[in-house]
Amino acid sequence: MLVTPVLATACALLTAGCGEGSGEPGAGGATPRVTTAPSKTVQQLASAVGCTAEITVRAADYRQATGKTAEADYVFVDFDTSDGQRAWLDYAKVYGGIYLVGDRWALSAKSKEYMESLRATLGGTVEEQGASGAAPPPSGP
Repeated sequence: MLVTPVLATACALLTAGCGEGSGEPGAGGATPRVTTAPSKTVQQLASAVGCTAEITVRAADYRQATGKTAEADYVFVDFDTSDGQRAWLDYAKVYGGIYLVGDRWALSAKSKEYMESLRATLGGTVEEQGASGAAPPPSGP
């Protein structure tokens, strides 16, 4: 399942507001955010499945890209922090989907079985996010 542009935008807003402080002196004791590169970038993930990553979102703490092969359409995401990754995955529950999740990276494609086959190459764990949401309100009196 591909992540919708609405999800990408909402995630950008969600994670941008959850920073760990500006790191500037006098910023209420905030500490600078120290990050390292994720274990796999969106470009590396795309290359591993045989396509090119087309960046669709550059947010404060993650990048999202899409790619396509004869086997599947993909969404690739890499994160600056594991907290940002968890927030993104928690929010993704609203939309459902199946994700292969590694050290500050995730990807989504067509099926759980397919994701399991990618796991043998890329590592990580397969997470299935169930779509959640309230039932529609009853109509009229």
